[in-house]
Amino acid sequence: MAGTPAPFAPFEWKIAWRYLRARKAEGGVSVMTWISLIGITLAVFALVATLAVREGLRSDLVNTMLGANAHMSVHFQRDLTGEVPKDHLVREYSDLSQRLEAMPGVGDAAPLVRNQVMGSYRGRNMPVDVYGLALEDLLDYPMIAEPEQAWGDLTRFDDGVAIGATLAQQLGLTVGDRLKLISPDGVRTPMGTSPRVSAYEVVFVFSSGQGFVDQSRLYMPLAEAQSFFNKEGAVDQIDLRLSEPLAVADLALPVIRESGDRAYVYTWQDRAGGMIRALKMQDNAIFIVLAILVLIASLNIVSGLIMLVKNKGRDIGILRTMGLSQGSILRVFFLCGASVGTAGTVFGVILGVIFAMNIDSVYSFVDWVTGSGVRDLEARGFFFPSAVVTVPDVASTVVLSIGLSWLITLFPARRAARLNPVEALRYE
Repeated sequence: MAGTPAPFAPFEWKIAWRYLRARKAEGGVSVMTWISLIGITLAVFALVATLAVREGLRSDLVNTMLGANAHMSVHFQRDLTGEVPKDHLVREYSDLSQRLEAMPGVGDAAPLVRNQVMGSYRGRNMPVDVYGLALEDLLDYPMIAEPEQAWGDLTRFDDGVAIGATLAQQLGLTVGDRLKLISPDGVRTPMGTSPRVSAYEVVFVFSSGQGFVDQSRLYMPLAEAQSFFNKEGAVDQIDLRLSEPLAVADLALPVIRESGDRAYVYTWQDRAGGMIRALKMQDNAIFIVLAILVLIASLNIVSGLIMLVKNKGRDIGILRTMGLSQGSILRVFFLCGASVGTAGTVFGVILGVIFAMNIDSVYSFVDWVTGSGVRDLEARGFFFPSAVVTVPDVASTVVLSIGLSWLITLFPARRAARLNPVEALRYE
């Protein structure tokens, strides 16, 4: 129809803005508007901040699991079907390592000898998990090459062994001491296999911050480990570190094809599959609970708009008699509610991002309030993860908040549009 204004015309925005800022004496509900705005802002802030801390926790756990461990390990199966049985050892490991390192997505391929022995020093005995690998490969593990605390010199690795701080403390070892390693699979003699005993100088003690690594692990030069465990010219496995650890599943099949028929892989996700699934379930539960919080905050818009429609009944009647259509009235009140929901969402996202980017200052505030350092609280069982803001988390929060606030705004807006102007002006 000629002369019909387009939807969301400037005059509709002007009327909606006037109603939003009207004082109670003028028939407005500015107090309810502020309550709705603050409620949605806090709800969205809580959702963004919680999702950021959750993502930071996930990132910290993954970095902790991968800081001293391989992203993927290549193993060989035993083959007893041929005329000459084949064991599980990887013999042409140098050539295979080079081929694997050349694959896209693979950063480092480290041949590894691994075994468990007994460590002994001055009458103290502890089980030790021995990792035999080259120094250049050991430097690719950040929690070992750059640990939280360290004693000794890792560049002297070829002259001795590197040991976890907790294990060294339990054995009473310090840098320069000689640790005795006892392996039951030792020298082969006509009378059988006798235990092998060798002593190694401790040249490096590391505290990675990962408990099970610090309390059991010892690193030994690859050639020495091959000799000590009777595996000359062979290794137990090849450890891979990837450029994108989260894409480990996509590389599993290409690595197996490159490694041969007897190869199989074991990834970090296989080791931590239960924890990853638990985190995913926790993520879903947290999002649902906080989405309910956003919904409750959005309901304040409904109550505010219902009061606004009631107070503006006379205005609605006058506007309708002046020629405004039901659609225009609906859009005016929709803009009132949608504006509050959108503004609250924007403010909440901004506050949430600022909170996440300044999480260290938040922890400093906790220090000031409690009078204890973060490390002291962590020792008592508290956990202080980092915060990581991701685009998908922010986008899902914005879609949820704006979607809910816009949707529930339609109901009181439709009520205003259907108001009979005759009834609205009857008692005026």
